Amino acid sequence: MSEAVISDWPAAKETGHPPVVELFKVTKRFGSFTALENVSLCLKPGTLHALLGENGAGKSTLVKALLGYHVADSGSVMVGGHEVAMTHPTVAHGLGIGMVYQHFTLVPNLTVAENLVLSRDELPVVIDWAAERRRLVEFMATMPFAIDLDRPVAALAAGEKQKVEILKQLYLGRKVIVLDEPTSVLTQQEADEVLSLIRARVVAGQLSVLMISHKFREITAYADEVTILRKGQWVGSGKVADMTTKQMADLMMGGGTTVAAADRREGPPGEVRLRLESLRADDDVGVPAVDRVSLEVRAGEILGIAGVSGNGQKELVEVLAGQRRATSGVIRVDELPYTPTRTAMRRAGVHILPEEPLRNACVGSMSVAANLAFRDFDRAPLVKAGWFVSWKAITARARSLIERYGIRTTGPDAPIASLSGGNVQRAVLAREVDGTARVLIVANPCFGLDFGAVAQVRRRIMEARNGGAAVLLVSEDLDELLQLSDRLAVMADGALVHHTTPAATTPAELGKYMAGHP
Repeated sequence: MSEAVISDWPAAKETGHPPVVELFKVTKRFGSFTALENVSLCLKPGTLHALLGENGAGKSTLVKALLGYHVADSGSVMVGGHEVAMTHPTVAHGLGIGMVYQHFTLVPNLTVAENLVLSRDELPVVIDWAAERRRLVEFMATMPFAIDLDRPVAALAAGEKQKVEILKQLYLGRKVIVLDEPTSVLTQQEADEVLSLIRARVVAGQLSVLMISHKFREITAYADEVTILRKGQWVGSGKVADMTTKQMADLMMGGGTTVAAADRREGPPGEVRLRLESLRADDDVGVPAVDRVSLEVRAGEILGIAGVSGNGQKELVEVLAGQRRATSGVIRVDELPYTPTRTAMRRAGVHILPEEPLRNACVGSMSVAANLAFRDFDRAPLVKAGWFVSWKAITARARSLIERYGIRTTGPDAPIASLSGGNVQRAVLAREVDGTARVLIVANPCFGLDFGAVAQVRRRIMEARNGGAAVLLVSEDLDELLQLSDRLAVMADGALVHHTTPAATTPAELGKYMAGHP
């Protein structure tokens, strides 16, 4: 472990500067499974420290030990040079340590102001809202971006909600903040805006940040130091300026195990496989979410759909997956009218890789083998004599797919809910991208995945395209869209508002259309 910068916490608290935070030889076990083994990390005052590792590498367990959600089996947490028993999150909060989670913790039906005020650990029985309002207005005046304090959180876009989550920690006076994938729902411009705000406070010595991220662009642009975990163990750390992204990736993956990108097969695309004509659909409360969307995707091409979360992309994919009814419009596959049912999907070769696959494409309590068989459990060779389901065949094929796609599981009989997010994604990928897809619909396929899983997912999507599938890729990751797409469209307020190609655009230009300001 690098030499620590020791400071006195009470003195640091009085001056408003963040303390040094150290985790020393932290070990955490869950039964016979060791999630962390002798992991050390030093977060120096006034620095932004990146935490890298594959899904399941122990990153979440480490920060939960820091925040008091897990009590370490051995090792210590030191704040300002003093060892602290992190037995509960309130201990961390009392020391000025907070966390912005990957999933929102806001109350949707309350306003931004109410969420900020009610987030405090201690509140009076009767809240003086006039005084709280004055305090909030003064606080917001120091922030470089504006959020309407009176808007209900439910009315905010995902990017705005993420900003509120970060504002909440700053409003609570946290001097040390853990960020868990803080820009996963932001446009590149929004990500740079938020990280620039945080970086400015770090440089000013007002804040220390430990950031979990898989985006090397953001790590190299904003982080001072990095610690890398693999399989629950520390494998490297150092100054970001002294390391290349390849070195960081090799440490994450064990060196020499990164997945090579698939080459793009050149040549004109084929016939139109998927066509939407003036498609409309409502959201869950009956408000129009998809507004007269028309598009076509040809065999052997990827059409990427960019957009800030909450602009109709989710509802569009749900219509195509048969999870939501269209209110009007036509879907055609191979120029024939198409209604997304299991039978129609199988007949037309339509495959879906949805967002949040554990929730939208799996039954969590069922085995990995059973989930891998959902598409064709009632067809040979998984059935015998036309009706008898062969679990031997299902298990044998599951073992083959587990090995081929690198699905990390205790075995085919394990409940799929016991897998990490990246491995659930690998399992659904193995089921859906199997070489028979004629139309492949993919939604945010790499959300929250580690470097290795991202590379594998993107390679498989490109291989499907090269094999002649028509791919509709809906993603909030501009780098992903620019890397994979042949053509691009931007979705805003439920409509397609801009069409271009990766070669003819930039992230900044796409961001303007995504934000509704072309």
